[in-house]
Amino acid sequence: MADDLGDDWWENQPAGAPSSPEASDGEGGRDVGTTQQDTAPVTVLSKKTKQPMECFLVQPKETNKDATKIKKRRKKKITDILAKSEPKPGTPEDLQKLMKDYYSSSRSVIELEELKLPDSYFLKSNDLTHSLSSYLKEICPKWAKLQKNHTEKKSVLMLIICSSAIRALELMRSMTAFRGDSKVMKLFAKHIKVQQQVKLLEKRAVHLAVGTPGRIKELVKQGGLDLNPLKFLVFDWNWRDQKLRRMMDIPEIRKEVFELLEMGVLSLCKSESLKLGLF
Repeated sequence: MADDLGDDWWENQPAGAPSSPEASDGEGGRDVGTTQQDTAPVTVLSKKTKQPMECFLVQPKETNKDATKIKKRRKKKITDILAKSEPKPGTPEDLQKLMKDYYSSSRSVIELEELKLPDSYFLKSNDLTHSLSSYLKEICPKWAKLQKNHTEKKSVLMLIICSSAIRALELMRSMTAFRGDSKVMKLFAKHIKVQQQVKLLEKRAVHLAVGTPGRIKELVKQGGLDLNPLKFLVFDWNWRDQKLRRMMDIPEIRKEVFELLEMGVLSLCKSESLKLGLF
């Protein structure tokens, strides 16, 4: 039927006629304007859902100022202080102060008076310009005569106290210009038993000995070493180990030295038969 209407069928329709069957449909008795008003779409504002965002914490870069602040807060070590400070030679006052500090909490006032070390007990101290041989020559210029007259066994004329066996060997090698033909003995605990050293001291007269305070103290206790003929007691005072410690900075060594001093050394100093030296 649509083919019979022709191509221009819509041109013959009267004005005001509905343009389509849907438009002329009066169902519900509502006009077009009302329908369009009622059916107008309501725009709904849809809220966009926020996507979760990742949060990254950026570490602040350390500046040079922060690094210097951290360095300033670090606790200074004794080795750092000693490394930057100039070495000072030991003096009799140093040993006197150490003894007073060590015994002040355990001895009475009268006992502390007996432990005092007057300057008259000491020989001239090393001013850090001497080698061991030159220092010993200065404090004992008549060594050749003394060693010839010494024939007593189980005793020595000169005793050098140091902190370790390795240091004792170094000292023995460094005093060849002084000792001459003296009989020298090493008195330390490394690889040598006490009884072996006692037998060696009983066998012949020894003029000079180098050792640690612990082994020397043990030999005196066992009667292997008599301190009465001793004329010179020298402390290896100024030498420092890899940690920049002197022998008296080590608590164990300091304790053994003070115990040795009470085993007859102080009484010999009071009788003026023994002198102390700080190398």
